[in-house]
Amino acid sequence: MTVAVVGLGYIGLPTALLLARTRDVVGVDIDEDVVAAVNAGELPFEEPGLSDLFADVEANVSAQTTVPSDADAYLVATPTPLDEVTDVANLQYVGAAVESVAPHLDPGDLVVLESTVPPGTSERLVRPILEREGPEDGGVHYAHCPERASPGATLDEMVHNDRLVGGVDDASRARTVDLYDFAEGKIHRTNPTTAEFVKLMENTYRDVNIALANEFAMLGEEYAIDTRRAIELANEHPRVDVHSPGPGVGGHCLPVDPQFLTQSTTDSRLISVARDINESMAVHTLRHVRRFLDDTAHARVTVLGVAYKGNVDDTRETPALRLLRLAENEGFDVRASDPHVDAADFAYPLSDLDTAVADSDCLVVVTDHDAYADLDPERLAGQMRRPAVVDTRGVLDPEPWLDAGFAVSRLGDGRRHGRSERR
Repeated sequence: MTVAVVGLGYIGLPTALLLARTRDVVGVDIDEDVVAAVNAGELPFEEPGLSDLFADVEANVSAQTTVPSDADAYLVATPTPLDEVTDVANLQYVGAAVESVAPHLDPGDLVVLESTVPPGTSERLVRPILEREGPEDGGVHYAHCPERASPGATLDEMVHNDRLVGGVDDASRARTVDLYDFAEGKIHRTNPTTAEFVKLMENTYRDVNIALANEFAMLGEEYAIDTRRAIELANEHPRVDVHSPGPGVGGHCLPVDPQFLTQSTTDSRLISVARDINESMAVHTLRHVRRFLDDTAHARVTVLGVAYKGNVDDTRETPALRLLRLAENEGFDVRASDPHVDAADFAYPLSDLDTAVADSDCLVVVTDHDAYADLDPERLAGQMRRPAVVDTRGVLDPEPWLDAGFAVSRLGDGRRHGRSERR
């Protein structure tokens, strides 16, 4: 059996390599650099475990820029960005991918859409293309099987998380279950629209939960308490599960999926307000910075971490970029650094840590990289003009930073200097 995977990004490539354990896989991508990298045995991005897996299955994997005509199954994992003008899902990549696949289909072939899409996309866009451009006699199996993996744990989650298989009929569902033979989690069979809806529900729940945590954080600052500690205590209750506050929500899924879910309705007030709260956290973070720098002329601010989450190189929808732009608009001299992100892949200049920190007046920890928990505050204080730090993720132990002469502010902590609570 040969499988073609269209789209070799953060989801498509790991899926292709997992499928290649037991079959031949042809990866398809319009980016010639990605294709060349895969054919050279190189990875276009970092992900734990991916390099070892690639080494194990490399003989079964090839890549090209065109869709093969001899595959038995075609898996589409192309991006679905939010349109910047209309604030609805941009489905042109999904549509183009399905249109490129359809002429190569034979009766009995399987098409699986993994891309996250608004409810109804399979019925309104994908299936009409397959019926119009596919084999005259039909007979093509189709399912929507939304990806449910997070960068930094992609392979583990692809293998062990439960999966949704939204097939158009029993035969399509059975074929899709057979395709995902690497999946060890429970497989739930349903229809395409329900699968589309469930995926968006999952990420919308998380976005709303984070918004609640962020609102708690802002309230906790007013009451001069450590909100993170309060959340820990609240979560000791068996029916409470509050997420962690932060400078905003990033990644391709959480900032985008709630809008996919609500784009066709005006009756979604809670979801919309949650989005507004999470988008506002960059502004709230900047308030922490201003408290340190209001009396500093030509202040320099250093943002530590531009990836949207810790220990990955993924900067999609990162709140760091919003913070960087806002800080620039305030007139600050802004620098940024990230040990995981290639400067060529980010929309703002990046420096190494020492260059970014030199003569800075305030550090802002935006990403919870493990490396930041091990920073030496005494060394950094010696490089700065006025040592101050804003910790938006709760990754720093305040005591060593205070001992090194830093003014410390922690998002969600309203106590003076952010000194840690004595337990």
